[in-house]
Amino acid sequence: MTYNVEAIRADFPILGRQVNGYPLTYLDSGNTSQKPRQVVEAMSEHLLEHNANVARAMHQLGAESTAAFEGARETVARFIGAAGADEVVFTKNASEALNLAAHTLGSRLRPGDEVVVSVMEHHSNIVPWQLACQRSGATLRWFDITDDGQLDFDKARAEDLINERTKVVSLTWVSNVVGTVNPIAQVAAWAHRFGAVMVADGAQGVPQRVTDVAALGVDLLAFTGHKLCGPTGIGVLWGRRDLLAELPPFLGGGEMIEVVRMEGSTYAPPPARFEAGTPPIVQAIGLAAAIDYLSGIGMQQVADHEVAITRHLVDSLLGIDGVRVLGPTDPAVDRGGAVAFTVKGVHPHDLMQLTDSRGVAIRGGHHCARPLHDRLGVQSSSRASVALYTTEAEIEVLAEAVAYARDFFAGRTRPHTPRKTFAERRAERAARAAQAGAL
Repeated sequence: MTYNVEAIRADFPILGRQVNGYPLTYLDSGNTSQKPRQVVEAMSEHLLEHNANVARAMHQLGAESTAAFEGARETVARFIGAAGADEVVFTKNASEALNLAAHTLGSRLRPGDEVVVSVMEHHSNIVPWQLACQRSGATLRWFDITDDGQLDFDKARAEDLINERTKVVSLTWVSNVVGTVNPIAQVAAWAHRFGAVMVADGAQGVPQRVTDVAALGVDLLAFTGHKLCGPTGIGVLWGRRDLLAELPPFLGGGEMIEVVRMEGSTYAPPPARFEAGTPPIVQAIGLAAAIDYLSGIGMQQVADHEVAITRHLVDSLLGIDGVRVLGPTDPAVDRGGAVAFTVKGVHPHDLMQLTDSRGVAIRGGHHCARPLHDRLGVQSSSRASVALYTTEAEIEVLAEAVAYARDFFAGRTRPHTPRKTFAERRAERAARAAQAGAL
């Protein structure tokens, strides 16, 4: 089936709006994706027709709400290839999922133990492990990267980075800054040789790629709904059933217990053990609707589209004088849909504001990855990130806006001309190519 990006875009009403008199060009999906109407409608229907608390209410609405909530868990499990729905823990976001992992695994750490992360991690996969090491007396170590943004395995082996003292390795699957796709299965095999637990931050990977937790080889996988065309307020920690059963509770409260006495309590089996209090019910239903939507398109088709559109984005930015793309730029290297870059003489915040004035939404800053920016020798960067609904025309609009900003801040003003459509520019290029071939 042909991938029809225009038909997909029709499901996202926000993409049809205007910003500052320009058509919206939304290139900040790595921050949060837009939501199709199907997700909004599923959440609205539940709130209007089935709303009740789960598990506790023994009436008809309670049964309907519980069935929808647990059905969402089953949908997530199928989507990521889990062995069962009891391996899926709902959290409020990926950050909470990683904190859950760090807190519970951290309870087993002792002085002399080591935890391994990387310099390219989002702060949510650094700070929780720092805290766990501070509480336990364990040592935090990390992978360095090469200049093109890949994990530096040669240095890691030379430093004996993963060894018999390693208890946990926690890495991002796909970088939210440089787009690097890390060889998680390879690292997991290395970690498992020493009996270490392998955790993966899938916040950028799961929305962009076909996900099979068995193929990834991880023990725990964290991701979030709002980057997956779902709502905010819902995240997931998947874990191997036997590992989850070994871990202590993260938060205390209702539904995570078996029996409570003043002298002490016993705890429910996973996943309830890790879901204290009223859960994000409608958010989980929205996430399930988003997964159904993406599955209807086909995640392999989504992945193929994002690979192609990211390649076009990288090529377009590399074609602009004064632009440096951070991370892999070799067409043969697989990379994710977040592309960070710098423009000579232009601060990322200034670039973000100027592009926004032309309807182009990108991000500027260190993207919750300051150690990575320090390693790359830049204070901050701009970032454009694509999704299933991103078009080649939008990439062209971004490139035009970046070039305009570069010239503007260099004092080279250009007369404003109406924006040509992508089809018009493509026709002009084809005509020039044909003319050159006739010479």
